[in-house]
Amino acid sequence: MRTQAHGWLLVAGGVLVSGVPVATWGLMGQDDAQVLQQSQLDHGYRPLTLPAGLETALGIGALLLAGAGAVLLVRAQRRGAFDRRWWQVLAPLVAAGLIVGAGWRVVNAGGTPDNIGAGLVVLFGGPFVVALALWALGRGVSLALQRDARRPEPRATQGSLS
Repeated sequence: MRTQAHGWLLVAGGVLVSGVPVATWGLMGQDDAQVLQQSQLDHGYRPLTLPAGLETALGIGALLLAGAGAVLLVRAQRRGAFDRRWWQVLAPLVAAGLIVGAGWRVVNAGGTPDNIGAGLVVLFGGPFVVALALWALGRGVSLALQRDARRPEPRATQGSLS
């Protein structure tokens, strides 16, 4: 039963972390420059060609899923089933997701050829996202090892060679 609860917590955390960039991307909307015709816009990367309203619907759906994941984790923490120290892993990943979602919109925004937004996202956002991910990885490994260190070792049975 306890293993099954940990599985649901892992799913809730994954939904939270993966839903944030999609929600950010979908709810920000396309931010093309208004001074040029659509055919004259310069894009760092071409945006996805989706039917009208689908981006917003995906953003709302991802926001609802991420919110549900967060609510499940908070409820589990209050019951004592989720160690609050794991927020030190989830929070940097959520922040990285916000940067990725917003950065993708900036990179896809159509503008004038001298638009430097995409370059700034890559120059500053990329290393910051990598740093947040490495922090989360390091803290997650640290917490996992601490949990294993507190777990009692199985006693050797009589007659075993170990």
